[in-house]
Amino acid sequence: MFDHDVLIIGAGLAGMRAALAAQTNGVDVAVVSKVHPVRSHSNAAQGGINAALTDRGDDWRDHAYDTIKGSDYLGDQDAISVMCQEAGQEVISMEHMGVIFSRDDQGRLGTRAFGGQRQARTFFVADFTGQALLHVLHEQVLKAGVRVYEEWFILSLIVEEGECAGAVVMEMRSGDVHVIRAKAVIMASGGLGRVFEPSTNALICTGDGIALGYRAGAPLMDQEMVQYHPTTLKGSGVLITEGARGEGAYLLNSEGDRFMKTYAPNMMELASRDVVSRSEQTEIDAGRGIDGCVLLDCRHLGEQVIREKLSQILEIARDFAGVDIRKEPIPIQPGMHYQMGGIKTDVNGLTAVPGLYAAGECACVSVHGGNRLGANSLLDTLVFGRRSGQHASDQVKQKSFASVTDASADSDLANIRRLLKNDDGGEMFGRVRQELGQTMDKHLAVYRNQQGMEEALAKVRELKERYRQVRVQDKGKTFNTNLIFTLELGYMLDCAETIAMSALERKESRGAHTRTDMPDRDDENWLKHVLVKATPDGPQIEPLPVVITDWEPQARVY
Repeated sequence: MFDHDVLIIGAGLAGMRAALAAQTNGVDVAVVSKVHPVRSHSNAAQGGINAALTDRGDDWRDHAYDTIKGSDYLGDQDAISVMCQEAGQEVISMEHMGVIFSRDDQGRLGTRAFGGQRQARTFFVADFTGQALLHVLHEQVLKAGVRVYEEWFILSLIVEEGECAGAVVMEMRSGDVHVIRAKAVIMASGGLGRVFEPSTNALICTGDGIALGYRAGAPLMDQEMVQYHPTTLKGSGVLITEGARGEGAYLLNSEGDRFMKTYAPNMMELASRDVVSRSEQTEIDAGRGIDGCVLLDCRHLGEQVIREKLSQILEIARDFAGVDIRKEPIPIQPGMHYQMGGIKTDVNGLTAVPGLYAAGECACVSVHGGNRLGANSLLDTLVFGRRSGQHASDQVKQKSFASVTDASADSDLANIRRLLKNDDGGEMFGRVRQELGQTMDKHLAVYRNQQGMEEALAKVRELKERYRQVRVQDKGKTFNTNLIFTLELGYMLDCAETIAMSALERKESRGAHTRTDMPDRDDENWLKHVLVKATPDGPQIEPLPVVITDWEPQARVY
């Protein structure tokens, strides 16, 4: 058994920012990650990070308003205000740590325009901003001496007398299961993108932490709000950054028409993501697509802009689609990208389970509401990762360890033995996982309706029954990825069930939740969050009012 004051699950931007804040505050910190830290999915964030700097004539209130409007008024305005007020200092702090942001002709930090914002306030490092931030934070975490359990997989959270007291984890190299006792646990495990197929998310994004927080008693909030990014590469679902449109790329249909003028005449391609995704899908459904896609045209941007600011997209389009974006447009379509919902927290990362915090995409503060603005995700990870680390480290200084023993791992060990003993005639995880992803993409994508969502929920529950009989062909202990993928599938199925249930509960269209059978936003009845709680009798739904401070809901047009 290992002991640490603060245990952080996940080594992406939220996890490492939390680790750095907690370690700096003078407590013993450890990070558990199922991959090497710089392979975390934060690495894939391309476009940039938002902040309103006063020396640019910008104001945090304008950033807050754009975020609130983008959320379709489902975001909690107190939390959004905290994020936007602290954004500028967070960006400057990252630059001081060593992030080499792109600069303008005067040598100042450069900005680009991003969707749903009236001002260019997105700071960036070409088109690999997440990677740049992640590597610098990793250097800082190493410098600070934080213990990192690299390639260790979390099996469960330990809850003793109603408080989170650590975690049960598996060392993937040996297959050994260990108990890590902690005075506070910060869940920073990322999103659940691979519940859907295809997705822009890495294969590791399987909702582990969301499901484990849920199983431990923390409610999930706004799980129905699943963001489909407007520009994902045909077939593979690989992300084509919004930074391309920020630099001036156009969307075209099969007739060569720049169709966004019909749907968002003021903001065009830089309307909010849900608006652009719906517009694209409408064009495709109307027969103005090309083999289920529309086109993203970068040709007019010129060789220099593409090479200096969109170099990764140049390579991605060439390698995955055989397209040279300097000479031809890219076939793109809406694709699952981000989960706005997650473990409900306050602005310090606290969940309903004492001792358990959450930050980043696995958490719902709620600053994204029904639709996240591009480049607010990196900001969310850093601001609330830092706040969680600071708050948790303050609290544990006056706290003693709970009486946890190695017996806390018994149920997880029994579950692993059960999976390994399943009848060799049963199916493996891959078939179940593929059916799950295709079902979710079919019925809970850009457009939804009652019948489709009911079919999805029924299918998920069928898959949960089949999962009980899934067999693990590899019986070994060393890097048993067959076992790991099977355990991940269990987390994915829990997440999928909460998404389908929450979507069926919301009887309106708002943000990313667009129902063809209920096309209007209903502020009178549905200006509220949807919470899902795990109970002995199954998942239970309850509402929670949205926090409104200075900005009353208005018609949302771009």
